Amino acid sequence: MDLQLQNKKALVTGSTAGIGYAIALQLAKEGAEVIVNGRTTERVDKAVAQIKTESANDKVSGITADFKSLESINNLISQLPQVDILINNVAIFEPKAFVDITDEDWLRFYEINVMSGIRLSRAYFPKMLAVGWGRIIFISSESAVQIPEEMIHYGMTKTAQLAIARGLAELTKGTEVTVNSVLPGPTMSEGVGGFIENLAKDQNKTMAEVEADFFKTVRPTSIIQRFLNTSEVANMVTYLASPLASATNGAAVRAEGGLLKGIV
Repeated sequence: MDLQLQNKKALVTGSTAGIGYAIALQLAKEGAEVIVNGRTTERVDKAVAQIKTESANDKVSGITADFKSLESINNLISQLPQVDILINNVAIFEPKAFVDITDEDWLRFYEINVMSGIRLSRAYFPKMLAVGWGRIIFISSESAVQIPEEMIHYGMTKTAQLAIARGLAELTKGTEVTVNSVLPGPTMSEGVGGFIENLAKDQNKTMAEVEADFFKTVRPTSIIQRFLNTSEVANMVTYLASPLASATNGAAVRAEGGLLKGIV
């Protein structure tokens, strides 16, 4: 299937590893011009080189930006004044007991996970409307619907993304701009892999045993009973970013292995 992305320019935030990297790679494989983003030049340059090699697409570049810094975000926007596709993927997570989550933690999670997408959308959304075509996708999480008791602050930010995406979609009526969210389930990304590996060492178990325990006790409603791989999420996102997904707007699209038991 030709996803018709050859002449589209896409910015994927937080794309030097994990889900973001997989999305950037898949978009590049489809022929899009892709801008990779990360916090350090070293990681950005490495990801750009890898994606160029894996995708055989030379239209891949990178911009370093730290989403804790408004100045850094403004610098990114000044370097990249317009895009066709914005993937708001950058996020942080951290298991932490509710009583131990400080005011500073709440604000830091909101600043990075929520305000990053707001600020970039505010810059690019009006220009998409002006040209009559665009895609904004927020990488949310099943945690937006089923708030994890071990990361309530993270769940809060993922729920906020759904509200923002739906609200923006309401402003696209009569245009070919769409705004959607994707809700991945637990995914074996760089951060999660490290977390599981540390748990395995602490508990003197294999990673496979820890994964099985996780889905038995923490996410028992999962139908697939395993972590997703990053490409499974990227495939969904890449389709939604394409012209072929023109009838999907204002949606919260699930890619969570059946973990959420509701049918809608």
